[in-house]
Amino acid sequence: MQTIIDKLGRPIRDLRISVTDRCNFRCTYCMPKEVFGDDYAFLPKSELLSFEEIERLAKLFASLGVKKLRLTGGEPLMRRGLPDLVKKLIVIDGIEDIGLTTNGVLLRQAAQPLYDAGLRRLNMSLDALDPEIFGVLNGRGIKPDFILSNIDFAREIGFEIKVNMVVQKGVNESEILPMAAYFKERGITLRFIEFMDVGNDNGWSFDKVVTKKEIYEMLSEVYEMEPSDEDYFGEVAKRYRYMDSESEVGFITSVSESFCSSCTRARLSSDGKFYTCLFASSGFDLRELIRSGLPDDELLEAIRNVWEGRTDRYSDERTEQTAKNRKKIGMSYIGG
Repeated sequence: MQTIIDKLGRPIRDLRISVTDRCNFRCTYCMPKEVFGDDYAFLPKSELLSFEEIERLAKLFASLGVKKLRLTGGEPLMRRGLPDLVKKLIVIDGIEDIGLTTNGVLLRQAAQPLYDAGLRRLNMSLDALDPEIFGVLNGRGIKPDFILSNIDFAREIGFEIKVNMVVQKGVNESEILPMAAYFKERGITLRFIEFMDVGNDNGWSFDKVVTKKEIYEMLSEVYEMEPSDEDYFGEVAKRYRYMDSESEVGFITSVSESFCSSCTRARLSSDGKFYTCLFASSGFDLRELIRSGLPDDELLEAIRNVWEGRTDRYSDERTEQTAKNRKKIGMSYIGG
């Protein structure tokens, strides 16, 4: 294995692969229905990377140091045949872990085939337990009980599950304590994500951010917690364990406590563009190179050159002006 590092000394360890730009939710902070209406033109199938192309690229990334893969979207469960892709990826030399991020709507049908294919970890997106708040946030009126029942179903099969909650001031911060209590009792890790300025359509401003410090203080009034040790270099979540249980909470603090200095993540969009930052303005087109017949050694060199030239540290440099004026790729396209 060749190890590559970028201009700031960061290795490449984690590849997030978007398998579709489509989603069955219209979450206000990601794909607001005012922008992504019923007539929105998503990518045609011919423009998506095939499973064989994804497998080929994953092998190349693994040879450069990637150890973790995460399948994302859009909503990845909307891509047909996903278990076949998991079977291809799980046997790649050097890959130690594969996860999938989902809103859980299609999980009851998909869970067993994915588990049988070898997938073991799911990150579930759930922003509220209150039916009205959650229905508004997801833009489809889907009730949380439906998602919670699918979480229980997947756990019974054997999946390890973490739940992600994007917290927005004036929207769902009232759900912080109910969410914490619900998932603590069930031994499921809940991760609070600071509202980020991903893309250009979610109306982000600093005023809408509930920081890790504010959330931690709310939890501390009810629970005693202690920090958990970092599992690996580049771990994004700052983790805490409840003193009276084995349950944990995590904080993803892209706004208030940047983790750019240890970011080891690369992203591959569903149409084959290679991004070196969640807040990128543009990507490097690997699909074009693949379909032009480029051999593996030249593809590998192209990937290496992009990563070794990487200087991204957007969250370190973010201001109200850069957040407002910089054109960024949408989260539903780049994979969150």
